[in-house]
Amino acid sequence: MAERSRFGVVVLGGLVAGGAAAVVGARDWVSLDDGGSGDLVFASTGGVDLTAPPVTATALVLLASWGVVLVTRGGFRRAVAWLGLVAAVAVLGFAVASWLVRPDEVADDLPTLDLDVGRTVWAYLGVGAGVLAVTTSVLAVRGVGRWPEMGRRYDSPVEATAAPPSDDAEQASLDLWRAMDEGRDPTDSPDDGTGH
Repeated sequence: MAERSRFGVVVLGGLVAGGAAAVVGARDWVSLDDGGSGDLVFASTGGVDLTAPPVTATALVLLASWGVVLVTRGGFRRAVAWLGLVAAVAVLGFAVASWLVRPDEVADDLPTLDLDVGRTVWAYLGVGAGVLAVTTSVLAVRGVGRWPEMGRRYDSPVEATAAPPSDDAEQASLDLWRAMDEGRDPTDSPDDGTGH
């Protein structure tokens, strides 16, 4: 029971981290203060992108890996958990890099405007989401082998696909195709001589 509850907490934390990173990566990470009224000027200024697209892109990969971990089993599930950890590290790496360099990049793109360039709350939330993503992904890699798995109720039965078709079935199939090639309807019963 404890392992099941830990599984739920880790998965929920991972989904929250991935979803949050995907959302905040599309928000403005850089603030532009015009020095007048103190109001912030956002992405509309000069058409400069103030967001962090790599954070959103890698967060979507992370979310997809969590979805696959939930519905798979065995070795494949472990491999996807490792992929999720790689994606989480990428989310954190891109978030930290964007937090560090985006203000300078935006300032370089707007050299003629007298603006104070800073960071918005979205930049801090993005880094926080990256830290949570890595933490939950590490816990997933460590515990995925003990997590509950989906049932096998809807798996296709092996016995149904194992038996090869019989010679009679193959001959009947060939006869049907031959009749259709000749322009005859293979579902019509042959004429029994009575005219019906």
